[in-house]
Amino acid sequence: QVQLVESGGGLVQAGGSLRLSCAASGRTFSTYSMGWFRQAPGKEREFVAAIRWSGRTYYADSVKGRFTISRDNAKNTVYLQMNSLKPEDTAAYYCAARSRDDGFERRTSDEYDYWGQGTQVTVSS
Repeated sequence: QVQLVESGGGLVQAGGSLRLSCAASGRTFSTYSMGWFRQAPGKEREFVAAIRWSGRTYYADSVKGRFTISRDNAKNTVYLQMNSLKPEDTAAYYCAARSRDDGFERRTSDEYDYWGQGTQVTVSS
């Protein structure tokens, strides 16, 4: 069982930055694929970014060039650096873990095994 705890959300003006953190329990964190998703009110949960155990990253087109996902396996933590934030980035952000990294990009929520409780990001215009 893996537990994920997000932190770092908050209120920021458009153009600002935030860094989200996700602390994971478990001794096999380094072998997991980790992802960030977000969900705005009335909308479906959507993929934001992911990082494989190898460190390879991939992003949704809507955040490419503005967001950066990274991981620190020594700290069992994954980060999401968000720059040039826009009001449309407002959402609850969720960290997710996939225990089997099979070499494919995983961009849908049902492909992840474990989830955090979410952290709210609000971007004002």
